[in-house]
Amino acid sequence: MTGHTDNEVFIQAPIEYVWDRTNDIEDWPNLFSEYSAAEILDRDDDTIRFRLALQPDENGKVWSWVSARKPDESTWTVRSQRVETGPFKYMWIFWEYHEADGGTRMRWVQDFELKPEAPVDDATMQERLNRNTRIQQQLIKEKIEAGFAEKSADD
Repeated sequence: MTGHTDNEVFIQAPIEYVWDRTNDIEDWPNLFSEYSAAEILDRDDDTIRFRLALQPDENGKVWSWVSARKPDESTWTVRSQRVETGPFKYMWIFWEYHEADGGTRMRWVQDFELKPEAPVDDATMQERLNRNTRIQQQLIKEKIEAGFAEKSADD
């Protein structure tokens, strides 16, 4: 079996502003509540390799992994995948941005498969990812809208 999620959020801010904020990987710990650290490892042409670390779990363990991200501003899309896959056989993520109703619609699609020895199955992980993605997208929406309102007030 494989897992698939498809979630989107509407952000009341211009696409360029949303793009810049959500593609500033080093600022992700301020944008996402789940990350404690984000470190750029290298940039090769149009691909960024980076390490993300989650907030400590209930046992104090900090989980981390390396991903590769390829943003394409000409199409307002981003493709990424985990390089250090952990419990996943693979994890591919696609982000796309669309101008809509005076703001930006940001969509995340995740396709994955877990390894047989993973602690949960694909269906359980899909449910977890859907739940957490909605939480993170709402937080990002609130932070970006607040930041854009503040920026607009200063202009």
